[in-house]
Formats: sequence, structure tokens, C-alpha cells
Amino acid sequence: MSVGIVMLVHEPLTRAVEVARHWAEAGCPIVIHVDSQVRPKAHKWFVGALSEFDDIRFCARHRCEWGTWSLVAASQTASQMMLHEFPDVRHVYLASGSCLPLRPVEELRAYLAENPRTNFIESVTTKDVPWTIGGLDNERFTFSFPFSWKRQRFLFDRYVALQRLLGATRRLPDGLVPHLGSQWWCLTRQTLSAILDDPNRAMYERYFRKVWIPDESYYQSLVRLYSDKVESRSLTLSKFDFQGKPHIFYDDHLQLLRRSDCFVARKIWPHADRLYESFLNDPTTTKNRAEPSPGKIDRVFAKAVDKRTRGRAGLVMQSRFPNWDWENGRTAAPYSVFAGFSDLLDDFDQWLAHSTGARVHGHLFHPKRAEFSGGQHVFAGGLPDSAHLRDYNPQALLTNLIWNTRGERQCFQFGPLDNQAIAPFLAADPNVQISVISGAWAVPLFHSNRNFGEIRTVAAQLQKIETEFLEILRSPQTKARARIWSMAEFIEQPMEPLQTVIEEIGPRSGVRLTEAPRIVNLEGFGQFLQNLKNQGMHPHLMGDFPVTLDGEPEKPSGHRPYLVR
Repeated sequence: MSVGIVMLVHEPLTRAVEVARHWAEAGCPIVIHVDSQVRPKAHKWFVGALSEFDDIRFCARHRCEWGTWSLVAASQTASQMMLHEFPDVRHVYLASGSCLPLRPVEELRAYLAENPRTNFIESVTTKDVPWTIGGLDNERFTFSFPFSWKRQRFLFDRYVALQRLLGATRRLPDGLVPHLGSQWWCLTRQTLSAILDDPNRAMYERYFRKVWIPDESYYQSLVRLYSDKVESRSLTLSKFDFQGKPHIFYDDHLQLLRRSDCFVARKIWPHADRLYESFLNDPTTTKNRAEPSPGKIDRVFAKAVDKRTRGRAGLVMQSRFPNWDWENGRTAAPYSVFAGFSDLLDDFDQWLAHSTGARVHGHLFHPKRAEFSGGQHVFAGGLPDSAHLRDYNPQALLTNLIWNTRGERQCFQFGPLDNQAIAPFLAADPNVQISVISGAWAVPLFHSNRNFGEIRTVAAQLQKIETEFLEILRSPQTKARARIWSMAEFIEQPMEPLQTVIEEIGPRSGVRLTEAPRIVNLEGFGQFLQNLKNQGMHPHLMGDFPVTLDGEPEKPSGHRPYLVR
């Protein structure tokens, strides 16, 4: 007899019975601690299900809670019973009711026989631990944690903040160097006895009772005082995600678990029937002398974490949805946004589609509806044109549109009348090409028959909105490729800006434009802008439009005005 199993059991009891039977039938003595929160009826059934085995004991029960001293107390109680009642045990292996043996017990027994004085326990100093999550590494040893992180989270956080504010600290017991590691260990009888029988045990317990998550530091620190032969690794395969939560193994992890060569795995889904059947009831015993090597499957877990937190560009799935900027690129493909072009140029949408072969939409963020290409009410992937649904999450409409149409360039119009909530998202997206003719929103107002006083009010409002949009595009943090022309600059040489945007869009680049859309009638537009000025509104986004008095069509002057200081 060389190895005894200490099991900490909470749920599910049915699986714990199967695992305990497996250990017992292989000749391992077992001491089981059952959480006192387990109901009496269930506890009675559990004890009765294992009553046929003489080498199974049940120790005194504690009420166990994550992150508290109770888990250490439970392992202490069970370990003391193990050492007292089974003197032939040379190694004590700590496991849980959700652990599953992966290799025959004979292999574990032989492995420990080859390493009779070795303690297998992950034990590293806090400065060498890159995986502590939650902002508490050194502080878990220097602060006091009398409140439960799960049940008393408000008090827990406030008390930590208070200690930080006051600069509070706790004195470490003499000679103790704090270490951290997995709570699942396999210790020699000599080391475990030295820890439990230490004359200073009460002092260490007083200290560790107020440490955060003491089950990951109590044995890990004390083992360094009593043993000079420590293998800082666990024989139990336990993986944690980027949030510090344990990975759960399912039936489709069968081959992955076999490749690890570990003796035990945690944590197993209770309904993983294939795993339990394969590892507990398989009559074939393969000879495997390989060292436990969880590193063999680290690449798989690293890839899983990467997919969960980053994934494919522009794809926001369930695991990443609440966390913006986890989508590894805001959108899935390049696309273009045009502001002011459809106001200044006749039939710009049709011309752009013909010239580039791209899919050209109207104003996707129009107040009334999303103006999909061809006037469609439902577009690719079942996207509706409902403004109410779109405005609930404007970014989702855009990211879904680009994702659903990968391989086809998407273009749409944007202006100050549209929902501006999408503007910061556009500016932060490196996939978008934004072309703006500033002040072009005034052209539809110029051609309207509305009361001039009303036009002045609307113009002032639209100019303010577009100014804010341009400030976002000109910010140093902007990642979008933005080109901005004033109306005067564009009308002076319209072919150059049009050639630029056409070449950036794509497949037909390199071909010089031979035709361009016609600019709308602007006769009297300069006087219209002057009237706005006369009414006290300064339209500055359009550039320099002169007022022509001879009735000829206006052309903006080619020179820049002098600045008089």
C-alpha cells in the first residue's frame, strides 16, 4: 500500500461514488470529506453506497465555501484521519468528487514508488506567478480577508479598498515565504505529518485564515519549510480560462485527456458518460511509463482562449459580445462611406455602382429606415430595414452587414441627418474608407421651398452635427482612412477626388475616369449662403463661395482669402 486518496466531495454524489469505487477496488484507502451543506438524506445515501468497502472512511464535516479557510480545514481533517488509520500509506493524494482518474492506479502507485521522497505540489512565489487573476497577488498575503468574496462581495471590495487607503499590512510569520499553486497535491507522509503536527501550526493557521484563497497557498507555502524535495507541479490536470475559472471537460475531450498522460483530471462534467465509461470501466490496461505532461495540450487551450477572446475579424459571438474590442477587428472586410456625395451629385449611387462593381446603399442610418441597395426591406442575413431595431444597436447592423457580405465591397451614404451614434465606431475601424464633402447637406436645403427662417435653424443644427463628425475623423485616435473636401474644393476639381475614391475601392483601379456624375444646379447657391450669413448664421463648412451678381453660374474663386488680424 503506497498511496491514499483524500476526497473532498460536494456534488455530484453519484459520480463521486463511481470514482471512490474505482480507487477502492484498486486497493487505495480513501478518506472522504462531505461538505456539510449536503442534505442529510443525500449524505446518508452516499455513505450507504460505499459501505461495502472496509478501507473507505468518512471524516468530520465542514461547511465549505470557495476562497475561504474551510477548504483547508476539510483537507486537514481528512488527512489526519488518513495518517492515523492507514499507517502503510506513503503518499497522500488530494482529489475532489469531480476528479477522474485517467491512468490505471497501478501506474500511479509505481510512479510514486520510484519517487518515494518527492512531494508533487505546485509551489511558486508570487513574483513568479503570471496567472493570478483579480488584481490580488502580494496583497492576498499582506491584507486581511474576513469577508466572503462570493456571499459578501460588497464588504469584501470595500474592506480591500480601505486597507489600500490606510496602507495596512500584515506581518508574515517568521521564516515563511508565501507561495502559490494548484490546490491539488500529492504529498509524502513525512511532509504532511510535519505540517499537521508542527508546534507552530496554530500560528500558521491564524495567519492563513485571513489570506485570500488559502487552499492555494497554505500547503504550497508550508511544504517549503519541511521538504527539500519538491516537484513544483501537480499530477492532476486542471486548466483555467482567462477569467480564472476552471475548464470543464466533456465527452469530446476524450483524446485530449489521453494525450496529457496525467494521472487525474479535474473538472469533469457530471453527464460526460463517455469519459467515465472510458476511464473507469475499460478493462484494458495499457503500459504507459510517460511523465505526466499537461503541456502537451497547452497549445489547444491557448487556441481556445484566443478564439474566445479574439476570434475572427468582425465576428462577435456569444463569448465576446459584452466586451467590445474583443472581436479582433471591428468589421470583417473593407467598406466605404460617402458623406455629401449624393447631395451634390446627381445619380451618384448608380454611377458608383457602375464604376466600381460595389454594392451601393443609400443612408443606412436614416431616421426613417435603413436604405438598403435596391430599396430592399430585408437584406443579406435577414437584416431588416427597421430604424427602431437598427438604433437599438447600430454597430451590430453594420458589423453583421459586412460579415454577411464578405467578398463584395459595401458602400453607403452618411450625413448629419443620420443617426450619429455610429460615428465613433466608424472612426475607430481601420477597414473603412470615409470620403466627405463638407457642407454638401446645404444643397437639399437650398433646393427646398421651406421658410427661410426654418432653413436657417436647420442649417445651423446640421452644421453643428457635421462639425462634430469632422472633429472625430480628425482626431489622432482615428483609425479610419478619411478624406475631407469642402464643397468649394470639390467643385473646383471634381475629377481628382472621384478618381481617388474609385482607386481606393478596388478591382478596377488604375483606369482613368472618362465620365463623372453631373453636379446639381448650384445657380444662386452663393447668394443662399450669403443670406444665411445675413440672418446671423455662418456657413463655414462649404468653403469659399462668391456671390455672383451678373446672373452667371457661380464658380468658387481659386485663391484663398487673406486673414486680417
